[in-house]
Amino acid sequence: MELFSDLAGELGNILATLAAAVPFILGYVLLILLLLVVWKAVKRGLTPRRDFGSLKTVTFGDESAVNSNFAASVISVVLIFVLWGAFTGSKLLPGFMHAPGAYTGESSFTYTAMAEDGSTDDATVSVIIHAVGEDVDAPEMPLGDGFAKDDTMVVAAYRSELMRWDDNDEITRDDGAMITAVNGTPIEAGSPVAVDFGEVSLTGRGTLNVTPATGWQMEPIWLPPPEDVWSRLMEISTEGFRNSTLGEHLGYSLFRVIVGFVIGAMVGIPLGYAMGLSDWFRGWFDPIVEFMRPVPPLALIPLVIIWAGIGEEGKIILLFLAALWIMAIGARSGVSGVRISKVHAAYSLGASKWQIMRHVIIPNSLPEIFTAARVAMGVCWGTVVAAELVAAEKGAGMMIMTASKFQNTDIVIMGIILIGVIGFGIDMLMRQAEKWLVPWKGKG
Repeated sequence: MELFSDLAGELGNILATLAAAVPFILGYVLLILLLLVVWKAVKRGLTPRRDFGSLKTVTFGDESAVNSNFAASVISVVLIFVLWGAFTGSKLLPGFMHAPGAYTGESSFTYTAMAEDGSTDDATVSVIIHAVGEDVDAPEMPLGDGFAKDDTMVVAAYRSELMRWDDNDEITRDDGAMITAVNGTPIEAGSPVAVDFGEVSLTGRGTLNVTPATGWQMEPIWLPPPEDVWSRLMEISTEGFRNSTLGEHLGYSLFRVIVGFVIGAMVGIPLGYAMGLSDWFRGWFDPIVEFMRPVPPLALIPLVIIWAGIGEEGKIILLFLAALWIMAIGARSGVSGVRISKVHAAYSLGASKWQIMRHVIIPNSLPEIFTAARVAMGVCWGTVVAAELVAAEKGAGMMIMTASKFQNTDIVIMGIILIGVIGFGIDMLMRQAEKWLVPWKGKG
């Protein structure tokens, strides 16, 4: 029962998180739809359709009429960078496009202290909130009259600070003094009071916890602005990282991915063909393939280390296993999807089994194989980070994991972007190769 209770609590937290993210997701969707309407209106006004394409009456549901819109792709990428810059306070964007940031500046609040005999006194606390990384000293302030003396404190943005308000007071907590109100609002432990710059709460020990407003912008240690990531890219491109250049890190990762993928394809495609053409091979290997397909490559790392060590062989074996099952299933699906009418037509024309394999099975299964290859390449790129955890000295994944240990978020994001760009480039090359090698795809 305790397990179910814990799971129910975790599920509740996940649902609460999703519910909090719904407004942002809806806002993003509405922004996409708004840009779609604006783009169509601009396009309609600038380029009226008067060609034969304008006579097409079937577009919705017609796959041949739906292609990737280049303008939409450009707007999508630009929008992502604009949102990234807006929520990190990027200098690349004008100030009016920035989301509300963390509060910085000078402010103050007043607390009411009550002595044990019931007498009260007010004191003012001057608060200086500065950007993270700056070194600011608290200025000396007049103490004021009464047993509660004025205070000064310095707090970094995105941080909170405990204040021992009675350190300079004539009557302290040891004498029975306690705080009863902040800015005239009654306060008690667990019920913070909103002030101009954030909120002030009372701890269980009677001290004050001052928390400045963080706004909507992300702290640079969690999400740096785009220009910081670019600066880090230029720095590592010239000076390198961990005694290796950026080109060496990316080259090693690319080499491992390509070798692992090629070996996986060389084994997986014939295995898939055998499973698609022979019920014996299908029955023999189908349980193995279907069992291994959902097993994530990460789960195999301990076995790979035990069997192949921590050298390059272990990393390539891990990537090979990531690609093998996908390529086998793709080839099997391609063979199983060949129309039997084409096979019968070839037999009726006197074709041999080899000719049917050469001119019917292979050509008609290539689209499925190319699709599986694109998926497998994406999985391999996603696995290379885990593969390079195995005592790698070079590689994009090693660079990301090492940087994450020291909270160098700019290097982590840079590595992720580079892996994504290279993976996208490989996918585009494979799409182009598919157009050249399989021009009959989607044409019956």
